[in-house]
Amino acid sequence: PVLLALGWACWKTYLGRPDTDSHRCEAIGLLGISLRHLRPEDALRVSETSLALRRRYFSNYSGSIRTAQNDVANCLSDLGRLDEALVL
Repeated sequence: PVLLALGWACWKTYLGRPDTDSHRCEAIGLLGISLRHLRPEDALRVSETSLALRRRYFSNYSGSIRTAQNDVANCLSDLGRLDEALVL
């Protein structure tokens, strides 16, 4: 519950910034991580959004994209969707 509260607080802090803001992008990624164990379906949607933002605006940061791909794969694995997770 504390991790989830921190994830939401982080997201609320940077929500008003543009999609191109790196802090906002990191905040949505942290929200996805914090949702993972309590609300895995929501975590997957948030993590997919984080990955899409990173691919669109931060494509030159391959480490950031790999981290987001890993987050999505972990969510898919948690949901038992292993075949989809392996594709990433």
